[in-house]
Amino acid sequence: MTLQKLDGKTLAEMILQGAQHLKQNSQMIDALNVFPVPDGDTGTNMNLSMTSGAEEVRSVDKNHAGTVSKSLSKGLLMGARGNSGVILSQIFRGFSKAVEEKEVLTTKGFAEGLQGGVTTAYKAVMKPVEGTILTVAREAAEASVEIAENEPDFLPFMEGVVKIAKESLKGTPELLPVLKEVGVVDSGGQGLVTIYEGFLANLKGEELPDLEETVSMDDMVNAEHHKLNQDFMNTEDIEFGYCTEFMVKFEEEKLAENPYDEEAFRRDLSQIGDSLLVVSDEELIKVHVHAEYPGEAMTLGQKYGSLVNMKIENMREQHTSIVSEKKKAKPQSQKKAEYGIVTVSMGDGIKKLFESLGATVVIQGGQTMNPSTQDLSEAIKEASAKRVLVLPNNKNIVMAAEQAAEIADVEVAVIPSKTIPQGMSAMLGFNPEADIETNKQEMGSLMAEVKTGQITYAVRDTQIDGLNIEKDHFMGIADGKISVTDKDVLTTAKTLLDQMIDEDEDEILTILTGEEVDEKEVADLEAYMEENFEDVEVEIHNGGQPIYSYIFSIE
Repeated sequence: MTLQKLDGKTLAEMILQGAQHLKQNSQMIDALNVFPVPDGDTGTNMNLSMTSGAEEVRSVDKNHAGTVSKSLSKGLLMGARGNSGVILSQIFRGFSKAVEEKEVLTTKGFAEGLQGGVTTAYKAVMKPVEGTILTVAREAAEASVEIAENEPDFLPFMEGVVKIAKESLKGTPELLPVLKEVGVVDSGGQGLVTIYEGFLANLKGEELPDLEETVSMDDMVNAEHHKLNQDFMNTEDIEFGYCTEFMVKFEEEKLAENPYDEEAFRRDLSQIGDSLLVVSDEELIKVHVHAEYPGEAMTLGQKYGSLVNMKIENMREQHTSIVSEKKKAKPQSQKKAEYGIVTVSMGDGIKKLFESLGATVVIQGGQTMNPSTQDLSEAIKEASAKRVLVLPNNKNIVMAAEQAAEIADVEVAVIPSKTIPQGMSAMLGFNPEADIETNKQEMGSLMAEVKTGQITYAVRDTQIDGLNIEKDHFMGIADGKISVTDKDVLTTAKTLLDQMIDEDEDEILTILTGEEVDEKEVADLEAYMEENFEDVEVEIHNGGQPIYSYIFSIE
């Protein structure tokens, strides 16, 4: 049986399976991060972005291919996270524009959509780099046009597209030397191939597992709770009031009487709640569910063993508290301020520092969990100002910030800060009397004058830039380049500072300490600075940031 016309229903099913396949492989894609730092998040970002698009597709009740593609584009746009998520949203934005008037798609129409996606995505990136997701998208799209000329049937057509996409992905290390050095393919490209594989699997009628077992329960719970938008619902609208989490430790006697069937267990739980997540292995079941009667969920679990690590939270009380606090925080006057500043931080200490420097809204985010376009859009609105400056403070958030700026209904400028020190330095250049373009230039020039150092740990063995890096050893990163590694964090920090500080030019070192750094260690580092760089003024703040033991700002 051939399929030569793709209607909206079939396209929606392909998209949903593509999103599911991406979800199943997101952790693998995260692991392709070139740097062995514990914040490789390409898979996570693409997954959350595509999930947002898939949710919009599910809401479409019209069997029209153009309408389905438009809904995917809308969901992706608002849910886009990180550079990979933004580029993915642009690919399907261009696809949507090319096919939005078409009720059904032929292979030629689909190929035109892929080409439109490439054109839009390349325009969205200021300096396109080959050997990335852009290359995979482009080469697959170019091939799709040729394939469609002679192949009207979608199954062999999509098989050809996936084949070329895989070959393109395999070639990314030859185009981007750092990929070849580390021995990985491009993570964004892998994400796109994974989506296309999901499209093809749907056309073939292949079933994919319902749940990604390698993603942690915490990550999935966070993703579920992220959907709860406190500003757009009433407390009384919460149908299932208790966030319930527990684990079941299998017991042989109970299993003999009630053999464990994960699908049946999930089905039973779905009758008493929502936001359901179930993960199991040979010894344990982990459960997260929003239920009105938590005991019912636990009773179902007890059929298979004993309950451990139970946690129940009243979401109605939480929601009431959050809404109440937000109402208190909102100014009584609805008059907009002349300027607002939105900035992204990680760690309570860094958040307070930005607020002390004049930030209007501080989004907690950055490494691992990049804020989406919608998060940034809401922050711009929350700033309640005629003109808003946005400081992303992370290279992987800049594109989402620019996308949020494009759809804002006020004047917005993005100062493309890529690190926390750059953002803090830029804040010092803000002039409330200047116009927005002048502020963008002045703040940007200050941002360029600061040097950023970071201390974190390696998540795997690798070799990069001539350094042999061992798993769990510490790494010193100077302005984005790994320059030192050692098993001891203080040795790493001291060596990095030796490399970065120029006593003839640098005057101030600001140290932001991470959430797990102890006072003795900080005192040792301070003493080292006093002994070796007596002319450099040292300021120390408790940043409270995760992942990075220290962040250094050198001016």
